[in-house]
Amino acid sequence: MVFAFIGLVALFVVFVILSYNSLVALRQRVKNAWSQVDVQLRRRYDLIPNLVATVKGYATHEKETFEKVTEARTRAMAAGTVEEQAGAENMLSGTLKTLFAVAENYPQLKADGNFRQLQEELSNTESKIAFSRQFYNDTVQKYNTKIQLFPTVLIAGYMGFTAADYFNLDAEAQARQPVTVKFD
Repeated sequence: MVFAFIGLVALFVVFVILSYNSLVALRQRVKNAWSQVDVQLRRRYDLIPNLVATVKGYATHEKETFEKVTEARTRAMAAGTVEEQAGAENMLSGTLKTLFAVAENYPQLKADGNFRQLQEELSNTESKIAFSRQFYNDTVQKYNTKIQLFPTVLIAGYMGFTAADYFNLDAEAQARQPVTVKFD
């Protein structure tokens, strides 16, 4: 009888340790996945000033567009939470669409090698951001599922594991918004 009780206690302790360690590992994967998203976003932020400077050389009367892109970049860089970051990225993506729409009206700009290279790098970065975001959200889904499944939910709640936020860009809303280009 005593050995059975000790065996059950030992089994429970092993279960708690294994569950805790798996939750910690998943939480660290979520943090790592977010840092990968952040790396790609930082790369994007570094490319934007060069792109804006190149376009400025051709389209000097598009001051409002340049200011909006710069403001959106600054806001995105200052975002703290995943939710704030997603909102800032929505705004930045919209202003970049406007910037590229402006570039469409300048054939000599579209032919410029620097502009084409920057546009291609930004396009590649956007693909990497999409992949990183998908990987992050997949990792968050695994983590959030793990902390909600029984019996891990008992340990997760007691040990302070909380659900992670998904990184959601409002792509549908962006796609519905027309790009407006104003020439003052």
